[in-house]
Amino acid sequence: MGRVTARRRAQHVTARDAVARPETLAVEEPLEIRVNGAAITVTMRTPGSDVELAQGFLLTEGVVAKRDDIVAVRYCRGAAEDGVNTYNVLDVTLAPDVAAPDVDPTRNFYTTSSCGVCGKASLEAVRLSSRHGPGDDPTTVAAGTLSSLPGKLRDAQRVFAATGGLHGAALFSTDGTPLVVREDIGRHNAVDKVIGWALEQGRIPLGGTVLLVSGRASFELTQKAVMAGIPVLAAVSAPSSLAVDLAAQSGLTLVAFLRGDSMNVYTRSDRVDRSGDTSPS
Repeated sequence: MGRVTARRRAQHVTARDAVARPETLAVEEPLEIRVNGAAITVTMRTPGSDVELAQGFLLTEGVVAKRDDIVAVRYCRGAAEDGVNTYNVLDVTLAPDVAAPDVDPTRNFYTTSSCGVCGKASLEAVRLSSRHGPGDDPTTVAAGTLSSLPGKLRDAQRVFAATGGLHGAALFSTDGTPLVVREDIGRHNAVDKVIGWALEQGRIPLGGTVLLVSGRASFELTQKAVMAGIPVLAAVSAPSSLAVDLAAQSGLTLVAFLRGDSMNVYTRSDRVDRSGDTSPS
């Protein structure tokens, strides 16, 4: 398995001098995901939790719905002439009754291309392909609990602390207990790793949970939450307009600008319990 960090020399420049010193960087390498031997996508990722990443990707793209849909996941040789396993090619074998995805080059996966995926067409596509929509989930979470989550995510981001270069995603129970934390150079990969972990644990759909992401809430991250049946998605930064539209259509609670004791709740605010909040409205 590849390393998650690497050392490179840099000139550290200040107003007074310039000093050459080694710096710790996050590793970025390609991962080719194959299904039944056929390559379907390549994503740039930080090595680690690759099996979770592949499983989460296939679930959020609607290829699989449960762990039993997957027979095996294994690394295989890449294209290197010496035949050495670089751990950058992963092949997923589906159960016999699960249809393999279309490998036509015009097929648009949400995480690899925005071509042909826009506006109402994309919202409808997610609605039709989602098997675990969160609309009927009765989950509620205290506003104070939500406010505590970014600090817990930062404390668990060990590679980010060393490099400053990774996105984080974490799944929490509604009382704020962390269930899993993953990091990656790509925010969508971090979320796929979290969802892949849940698939491996037999926890799909992810009712009664909160997904927190360290950056913004984009359409693709919202789509992944919907596909996994997560009722609450929270982000420390801004949402996009299409993310809000998808959350509203799907019954997902979307919280953004989650900083300190303030937040914006864009959809399904009934899931955010303010009964213990004594601050002015």
